[in-house]
Amino acid sequence: MSKKRVPALEGWFTLDDEPRLLGRRDPKSGSYFFPKDVSVSSAPGFDQSELEDVALSRTGKLWSYTTNHYEPPEPYVKPDPFEPYTVAAVELTEERMVVLGQLAPGIDPADLEVGMEMELVLGTLYEDDENEYVVWKWQPASAAA
Repeated sequence: MSKKRVPALEGWFTLDDEPRLLGRRDPKSGSYFFPKDVSVSSAPGFDQSELEDVALSRTGKLWSYTTNHYEPPEPYVKPDPFEPYTVAAVELTEERMVVLGQLAPGIDPADLEVGMEMELVLGTLYEDDENEYVVWKWQPASAAA
């Protein structure tokens, strides 16, 4: 029996073949917010009730990255044994905002270059007896080819 694929963070991204992060947009200013619950602004006339739910770009440019040699906080589930992991900061194409995410499995951080095109994919965070819990991750756009 195969496990059900479910989001580790409900409402933050789609589970489509071409997944997208889910954010909000202020139609007055054109500002984007991710995740949705950080939709705040000090701009005059900002009204949170006017924000629109939007699917964000699934591609962008690598803005920065780092390999972490320490265990992150929950909901991260530590593999045994723990292995360092790389986090990529990607500036979304249309929104011009930077979103962090782990590097997809099988991608060597030595092959990354700031400015390269990246794309959003889904990857397993952890599993239990019934479900595979997934999160968004980043990989070079060329890796999909």
